[in-house]
Amino acid sequence: MDTPVSLRARALRELLAAPGMAIAPGAYDAMGARLIEQAGFSVCYMTGAGTAAAHGYPDFGLLDMTEMVANAARMAAAISIPLVADADTGYGNELNVTRTVREYEARGVAGIHIEDQVAPKRCGHLDGKEVLPTAAFVSKISAAVQARRTREFFVIARTDARAVNGIDDAIARANAALAAGADMAFVEAAQSVEEVAAIPRRVQGPCLLNVVPNGKTPVIDLREAQAMGYKLAILPGLLLKAAVEAADAALAYVKANHLPPIPKMSPAQGFRRFGADEWEALRKRFDAGAPMSAGAASGDAPAPARQPAGTAAS
Repeated sequence: MDTPVSLRARALRELLAAPGMAIAPGAYDAMGARLIEQAGFSVCYMTGAGTAAAHGYPDFGLLDMTEMVANAARMAAAISIPLVADADTGYGNELNVTRTVREYEARGVAGIHIEDQVAPKRCGHLDGKEVLPTAAFVSKISAAVQARRTREFFVIARTDARAVNGIDDAIARANAALAAGADMAFVEAAQSVEEVAAIPRRVQGPCLLNVVPNGKTPVIDLREAQAMGYKLAILPGLLLKAAVEAADAALAYVKANHLPPIPKMSPAQGFRRFGADEWEALRKRFDAGAPMSAGAASGDAPAPARQPAGTAAS
């Protein structure tokens, strides 16, 4: 019998099997996940770096599996589109990887990526990374593939070997992981446009492109990435950087003017972006208190509708 978990994972598989390339903006909480869905994107990405930042830490591998899974669970519950999540190194050996897969899968996540860095890992666009031997990495990917409860759950193999051993070793690792059953390869931090183009040509399976402005990899037009053959592009820091810059600007405004900046939304409009209409319907059904003010309810535009799982971004 199909479950919500398998249906979301299946929607992800169907999306990635269709012509073209899916774009997954990154979020670090349920609010960001909802904004991504409301913007019309068909898949959301949970950034590990952003999740760490939301906990007050840099992306140095300081969060554990339970913290990452808890965040993924909140995000998956807030949206109807598939969620792909960062699962770092799998948080240990093959036994830990097995539990990691099952915990993410049980929370409604459609897919995860697991990498070959030595723990504690760090952001893929920082220097000083270390990677496991290829055999150890492939064994962890094999464990991840065998651990899933439903065959739809999507396993992405990430290698950070480009920075340590060069592009040839990174591509060899990606191909070995695909041979072990991974559904997609993620060669992290290519260092030139030529390398970016070479990866989907030389990797024997679907490829993910990580888009990190000011990182190790040159940023290219996503239409060009699609033409190169990539099937999924993630933008992990998109909303994190936007939020930091907006917060800095708002704080600077208050400090300079002794007044808050005037937002575009009223409180009621803001709440409607996050499900107020659904909760108001429940309130009315059970006569559970007064609704939002009539003026706010009648004057606010309705929140953007959720997109059905698997639909393309506009």
